Parts: sequence; C-alpha cells; structure tokens
Amino acid sequence: MGQLYKLIYSSLREPKCTDAEIEKILVSCKKNNPEKNITGILMHSDNSFIQYLEGAPKEILGLYDLIKLDGRHRNVVMLSYTPIRERTFPSWHMGYKNVGKLEFQTDISADDKKLFESMIAGNELEGDLSVSVLKKFFENAK
Repeated sequence: MGQLYKLIYSSLREPKCTDAEIEKILVSCKKNNPEKNITGILMHSDNSFIQYLEGAPKEILGLYDLIKLDGRHRNVVMLSYTPIRERTFPSWHMGYKNVGKLEFQTDISADDKKLFESMIAGNELEGDLSVSVLKKFFENAK
C-alpha cells in the first residue's frame, strides 16, 4: 500500500445548499470514493461543513481541488494535511452526520468543544488532536 495522508477542511454552507444537495454530495462520494480508495467523514450544520479525508496524496488533493470549486459552500480552508500511518475511518467511503445541535447532545470536554469551534471557524490545526476531536464528535452525535 502507498503512502496515506489525511486532509481536513472547513467551509461555510451556502443558503442554497439544501438537504437534497447534501444527499447529492453523499451519492457522489459513494460512487467515486471507492475506486480512488478515499475514506473519511463529512459533518455539517446549517452554516458549516467539516470534512476529513484520508487516502493517497494525489487522490485527496485532487478531490480537494474539486471541492474548492463547488458552489454549495464558500470560504474553503484547509485545516490540516499530514501523513498518517493508518486510516481512522477505514470502511467509510464517506461517513456523514448533521451536527447542528451537537453541543447539546454529546458528552465532551470544554477544551474539545473549543477546538471544534476553532475548526469550524477555519483555523489551521496542529497534530493529531483534530482527528481525535472529529472522531469524538462524529461517534457521539445523535
């Protein structure tokens, strides 16, 4: 197996991006990601997206270039792009959660909430703490 990387970005959801549009994104992920061996998660609220992608550098950077051009969101900011030893979400070609009311539904620390809010605001991340927080949010959201 070749080298693996993770890429995390945040963006602001355009008002015209309806739930039906998000469903189209997920259908596209299910269709295209397996052949490119891309896995990860997509989380959104009424206003924001955070996506975590993992795969070969060429594949996830190519996908990120396409994502930046998508009119369903704006202010796309890469938060992290680093090599990884193994996949965090190996069987999910795109896990998905609406995390709009996450604050009230999960039992996480104040520091984790602060980091997540910083990610949504588009602040660059350092280290693997971001992966840990995304995994907690994704797994604990109802």
